[in-house]
Amino acid sequence: MYRDQVYTKALRCSVIVALLLIQQVVSAQNLMQYVQPLAGTASATTISAIKHSEAGGTETNANTIPAVTLPFAMTQWTAQTRQTENKCVPPYFYKDSLLTGFRGSHWLSGSCTQDYGSFTVMPVVGTLKTVAKEYAVPFSHKDETTSPAYYKVKAGTVTTEITSTLRCGLLQFTMQQDDSLYVLVTPNSDYAKGFVKVDAAKGEIWGYNPAHRIYQGWGEPTGFSGWFYIKIEKRFTKRGTFAGATVFATDSVLQKKDAGAFAGFKLKKGEQLLLRIGTSFSSLAAAKKNLTAEVGTKSFDAIRAASKQQWEKALAQVQVQTNTEKDKRVFYTAMYHSMQHPRLFSDADGTYPAFAGNAQLKKMNGNYYDDFSMWDIYRAQLPLFEILNPNMTNDFVRSLILKGEQGGWLPIFPCWNSYTAAMIGDHVTAFIASAYNKGIRNYNVASAYELMRKNAFETPNSFAEYKNGMGRRALTSYLNYGFIPMEDSVQEAFHKKEQVSRTLEYAFDDYALSVVAKGLNKAEDHQQLQQRSLNYKNVFDPSVGMMRGRYSNGNWFASFNADKRESYITEGTPRQYTFYVPQDVPGLARLMGGTKQFENALDSLFIKNEYWHGNEPGHQIPFLYNYTSSPYKTQREVRKILTEEYSDGPGGLSGNDDAGQMSAWYVFAAMGFYPVDPVSNNYLLTSSLFDKVTIRLQGNKFFELSTHKTSTTALYIQQVKWNGKQYNRNFITYSIIMQGGKLELWLTDQATVWGSSAASRPTGLSN
Repeated sequence: MYRDQVYTKALRCSVIVALLLIQQVVSAQNLMQYVQPLAGTASATTISAIKHSEAGGTETNANTIPAVTLPFAMTQWTAQTRQTENKCVPPYFYKDSLLTGFRGSHWLSGSCTQDYGSFTVMPVVGTLKTVAKEYAVPFSHKDETTSPAYYKVKAGTVTTEITSTLRCGLLQFTMQQDDSLYVLVTPNSDYAKGFVKVDAAKGEIWGYNPAHRIYQGWGEPTGFSGWFYIKIEKRFTKRGTFAGATVFATDSVLQKKDAGAFAGFKLKKGEQLLLRIGTSFSSLAAAKKNLTAEVGTKSFDAIRAASKQQWEKALAQVQVQTNTEKDKRVFYTAMYHSMQHPRLFSDADGTYPAFAGNAQLKKMNGNYYDDFSMWDIYRAQLPLFEILNPNMTNDFVRSLILKGEQGGWLPIFPCWNSYTAAMIGDHVTAFIASAYNKGIRNYNVASAYELMRKNAFETPNSFAEYKNGMGRRALTSYLNYGFIPMEDSVQEAFHKKEQVSRTLEYAFDDYALSVVAKGLNKAEDHQQLQQRSLNYKNVFDPSVGMMRGRYSNGNWFASFNADKRESYITEGTPRQYTFYVPQDVPGLARLMGGTKQFENALDSLFIKNEYWHGNEPGHQIPFLYNYTSSPYKTQREVRKILTEEYSDGPGGLSGNDDAGQMSAWYVFAAMGFYPVDPVSNNYLLTSSLFDKVTIRLQGNKFFELSTHKTSTTALYIQQVKWNGKQYNRNFITYSIIMQGGKLELWLTDQATVWGSSAASRPTGLSN
């Protein structure tokens, strides 16, 4: 025993020394060089994106932008090729050839939603022009330099550079010839509701763009605006305002279409004009204070250096080692895209606009966040930061609780600081439950539980509240029948019908809440919710072996096309959505006739090329082979998706990135583990794409995953060791990761039986 203790201590010491050396390597690496902000700005060209996206729709566009920003910042800064804030139109498209300015944006990265509260700055050389088609300038991608911390482009006779802080941006224009330079500033209000003012004596331009809702309450004011304050130290030679082609001598303009302000300068070749810009969702005063707090009189180069340092630190939380440089580019680009949202919504002093449009200002200790694309990001993007940054996860949960307290109901899909009911499910509950079950609990747990419970058991008494997006859609039907019948077409939602998908996702949310109820010793709630977690069985038709629409009398909906879109399925097909039972995969397998039949059903989906990576409810499917006797098929299919559905070019994402979910999937899968059921704290193993992955954890701990390959193409797991000891389960847990240590995988070219026994598999509700 004594010798074993000595050996164990020696092993720990060697691991510590190795990890310290790794830490030194991480800090010395230039990881930002691998990030490609243009990835996802062009349409996807992958097989599944082309096959499964709706004809003429926007699902093939990743809808990312080349954002200069900091992780989870308030405002992103991007070159602008599209002027509108309309739904599904990002401010930058790779295929465009004309620049119309540089935008302070609140675009939901990778989404098909809308920008809001944004404004644009455009340098116009020579004579004053105020109409976009006249001042737009051609540009070439070869003249662009892009990175998370810095953007540069030469367009026309001016070179523009951008860098940023959390709430502020710096734009620097360099003249290529002696000439006049006009700086145009436009609030991008599609409703013609913006305001802008120019003050030549103070060297200031400021204004606001009121935000409006979409989905529930479409077009209604949100109760806040995007405020901007621009400080220019050079003396103005001209100033004025405009609306379209009409120029005014006044110093402000309010509520006019295509309105803006301009400041004119006489500059020499090589001379630079620096704009320091503060933003806020609270007020002009807050935008000024944010600028003072984060920028002050610091130079462009100083802010750029600080931004680069922060990005290097953020990216270095996960270090990957491989000889394949392309894989590094894809991986760190995915990391960058995973760090766009949720959005910081509070000012440097903690002030933020109250949730749900009452136009009040609140204040909190810590940071308040919004733009939770929750139907997407509860699956992998938020779980990634439960590992990388539990403290920030607490801020996320506190922000969601505040929304529920201020609005009266826990929101379903909170964006632009409003209720939306944009997608299906109740996955704010799933996320809070996931954090709670991981011991991330620095918030009011009792308040969180009451809000989650209210969503699960109550419907608003007022139809106006329900129509406004409060509460679960179709909850009454769900509670009455144990599923949502075809008769309930779910009219008060952006996504109507989709009854089967809603049933499946509510069952998962009920399970998530049941875990919290159990932890809080609420036995009756736990029992009811756990029983409701099995409601997925009520929409499984054994005659077809898949999920299917059903009437309240129990009869099945006549139409059934396994591989075509049906009205009762969300953005997919019955075959694809049948596998969405993350809380009870073994129970689903029994419905299908057993584990072997379940494996055959998975095989059928992949053989028929019916797996669609662009639809989030399928993201867990490739990992489900770990619940069968053939986990090697998970390793095979995941590697195929990593290779085929992601690349390092502008079209390198397979459809909407959806606030980083697509990218977070890549981060997890490439590392070698994935949270099929985030609430369970289990992560299903697959073969890592890299030779070594090192994750820096809180408390200066490190989790290392390394691979030993029989060849460069080896991808099948032969054996696994955890801290030097044989490890036979085909999943790992949150506690294993967070304690730090070393997981080793031995890979071979031939399929193996590793992890195939029943004892190796994760469990579900039914076993």
